[in-house]
Amino acid sequence: MTTAETRPGRSTAPAPIAGRPTVLRGGTVLTMDDRHTVLPAGDVLIVDDQIADVGPNLAVPEGTQVVDASGGIVMPGMIDTHRHMWQTAMRAYGADWTLTQYFVWYYLEHGKTFRPEDIRAGNLTSAWESLEAGITTTVDWSHGLQTVEHAEAAVDALRAVPGRFVLAYGNIQAGPWEWSADPSVRAFLERLRDDDRIGLQLAFDVTGDPAFPERAAFEVARELDLPVTTHAGVWGATNDNGIKLMHENEFMTPRNIYVHSASLTRDSYQRIAATGGSISVSTESEQSAGQGYPPTWQVRRHNIGVSLSMDTSVWWSGDLFSAMRSTLGADRAREHLEAHMKGATVTHSHLRAEHVVDWATRGGAKALGRDDLGSLESGKKADVILIKNDRSPVSFPLINPYGQVAFQAQRGDVHTVIVDGRVVKYDHQLVGCDLPAVRKEVEATVEYLRKELGEEAWKSGMNPELPKGEVLDNPYQYTEYKSGSTREARGTIFGE
Repeated sequence: MTTAETRPGRSTAPAPIAGRPTVLRGGTVLTMDDRHTVLPAGDVLIVDDQIADVGPNLAVPEGTQVVDASGGIVMPGMIDTHRHMWQTAMRAYGADWTLTQYFVWYYLEHGKTFRPEDIRAGNLTSAWESLEAGITTTVDWSHGLQTVEHAEAAVDALRAVPGRFVLAYGNIQAGPWEWSADPSVRAFLERLRDDDRIGLQLAFDVTGDPAFPERAAFEVARELDLPVTTHAGVWGATNDNGIKLMHENEFMTPRNIYVHSASLTRDSYQRIAATGGSISVSTESEQSAGQGYPPTWQVRRHNIGVSLSMDTSVWWSGDLFSAMRSTLGADRAREHLEAHMKGATVTHSHLRAEHVVDWATRGGAKALGRDDLGSLESGKKADVILIKNDRSPVSFPLINPYGQVAFQAQRGDVHTVIVDGRVVKYDHQLVGCDLPAVRKEVEATVEYLRKELGEEAWKSGMNPELPKGEVLDNPYQYTEYKSGSTREARGTIFGE
């Protein structure tokens, strides 16, 4: 192990030992503080679970472990504010799906097939996947929790991985007014609310039904002092009516996270801005599945807080490098298109690489109300990553660090990941991960699902047909609940 008295070259030492001070030396440090300070050759000192100091040539305690960050980028751990982790055991299964096919498969036909152990397998895989890609905090948008046993399995997986997680409790097989009233669910939420390692939210959607049945779930969230995360502005499913109902009933707060928000009108964006909520943008999802055009071009006009998310690995990549890249591309494409339609030319892009790096770090921290995360500053939690790959010609020259992160880097370039002061990835290898055991759990889930569905249904599910002869309501209304107010939306999404 190298010590603070030496200036190491490329280290081949084992991962730093937990409990001892660690310094990342000589990297380009993106602090992501209020001024977005960049240190071309800076150090980050970690003592216990906190960042003790940031600056050039830091003096450090005797025996401090050194991670050579020269030639690399040191930045805050990234934060994903919306990921359906339970679906990860079916990675890439729905690569060619539309949103309608996703609804059919999970909401209406096969989502109910998942056992608690299948939820655990997906969460376990997804949790390690997040850490491996430099995502130190992940919101588990867990809407597959049909029973408390499913929820216990989800949390058991999250506790088994040394990352930082938020369980967003949901159940697509029942209305939120139903499951939130279940005494066993209430008891589970009250237990988990006091857990230091696992944050907690309620996850459900607002259909726009004038009766506003979701009120009961909002009241539970208020009673338990829990934030609500909701899929808003999803074409054909959730729209401005839901936002209006939330606002008129005083359930829009700065703690709300509005996922997607891709097909809302100016009125809804103004309501979100006025109440201080934030939007979780999943660009790969929005531009592929059909929720609507990725909304950053619109959101920027209203000065709404933005975080980034990956949605689900059943479709897309599981890292925020892809999220940053696709978000820049979608926003700039829209800006150019609008200019061209007016016969004009864009000479300066309004959305810059620096902005999406901010959304992937500080934006997520703000959305979660975590002032102690999202930037590298003294006294904050030590959630830190090092992007460095001496084996890759793409790692140099390092001229524009924000551009490097947003357009050049990828998950394989993540050298070191530190969560709460603990090194969980080092020299491109996860620390303490029994990957064969994780693989075994996932393979058992895949084997079970294929057998349960039958080989024909399993294969056809990759491009499922719509059920024939069945009147389908808006899937976001869950199970048997019906409302005449959604007939138009239903006709749009299912082609009636």
